[in-house]
Amino acid sequence: MSGWLVIGLMWAVTYPARLLGLSLGRLNLPPFWQAFLRFVPVSVFAALVVPDVLGSPEWARRLVGAAVGGALLWRTRNLALGILGGFAAYWAARLAGL
Repeated sequence: MSGWLVIGLMWAVTYPARLLGLSLGRLNLPPFWQAFLRFVPVSVFAALVVPDVLGSPEWARRLVGAAVGGALLWRTRNLALGILGGFAAYWAARLAGL
């Protein structure tokens, strides 16, 4: 299969889904769907992070880092501070032998 054919097939699959998402921006959704869609990024992020944290042999260190990073992000709303605090907590737990 040629590279151009693969690119064309990928475009054919992804373009309609993106077009549908862009066209939803003009719709007035009912409050239920607005509240439902507000939690989609949080649930996707949790689905990506939780298996990586708890499925690792060093899950205790990662759990400490994720908890500290999440708490900092929640309280300060500063993404950089949450990431740096989470890494600092992870390395502190690693140095402490946890």
